[in-house]
Amino acid sequence: MPLEFNKYQQWLETEIKKQKYGKQPASLYEPIRYLMALGGKRLRPMLALLSYSLYKDDPKQILPYAVAVEAFHNFTLMHDDIMDQAPLRRGNVTVHEKWNVNTAILSGDVMLVKVYDMFLTLPPETLGVVLGRFNKCAAEVCEGQQWDMEFETSLSIKESQYINMIRQKTAVLLGFSLELGAILAQASAEDQEYLKEFGVNIGIGFQLKDDLLDAYADPKKFGKQVGGDIIANKKTFLLIKALEKAKGKTLKELNYWLAQKRFKKQEKINAVKRIYDALDIPRLTEKKINSFFDKGFRSLDRLSINPQKKEALINFTKALIERQS
Repeated sequence: MPLEFNKYQQWLETEIKKQKYGKQPASLYEPIRYLMALGGKRLRPMLALLSYSLYKDDPKQILPYAVAVEAFHNFTLMHDDIMDQAPLRRGNVTVHEKWNVNTAILSGDVMLVKVYDMFLTLPPETLGVVLGRFNKCAAEVCEGQQWDMEFETSLSIKESQYINMIRQKTAVLLGFSLELGAILAQASAEDQEYLKEFGVNIGIGFQLKDDLLDAYADPKKFGKQVGGDIIANKKTFLLIKALEKAKGKTLKELNYWLAQKRFKKQEKINAVKRIYDALDIPRLTEKKINSFFDKGFRSLDRLSINPQKKEALINFTKALIERQS
């Protein structure tokens, strides 16, 4: 990773450690510090810094607000882990497992309150704009999570419904991160919108790529079980397209595997992947992924700034696009 990104990463980690959140009761605030210290890509605050850097040369000035976005993201993870009954987060025990469900709910709640505290130091002329855009984004993230849970028990999900769900649950926060950097850099309203569109479209592309990697990644690079979504009958883009395209014996076999309660994991993964391959699902997914990445980069092309200024953001995004895990 280039030096610029490493520098930003170090700034972010230092700023995250500086945040106090609160002291007593310790059992309320310690889970926040625990979760925030687990690391991760810090993708959202990094995008805020890179967006700001398109227009201004002092990105360190907006670190507290970039970290506010990361705190909000982690708040959603704390509550998502409860809903998913997830035992691990980034290879470590989840908050509700390490403490308990009630503590995780309350810690998440106060974490969200602290996000607003972090934004309160913004100048009055900027505060209202940022909070308005943030509130819209935060509501959409919750809507996306609710759709995701409802899809678990829905028999038929259309591609458009799935794309909208991942747009809300995942992509709008990437869009807001970039939009925030542009707002704080006093970029034009048009550029703010283009950067938001860029973030939303690459966010959808990233999630679709995750769907593809879950089934087809190199197990040595992936870091978790390849085929986990297939085992769980998760309604990914791949499964939705397969159900849409499969007919006759192929559809019967796919439905057979979806209905099985007891099975050998690898046998099911191999069988479903053979169906995906026969239906050309990997190529269709790649095509859809690239359509969203292309759409995102077209928005970036429309920015009213020197093309050289965009290089860091483009390079960072391309490195994420090319990842294999």
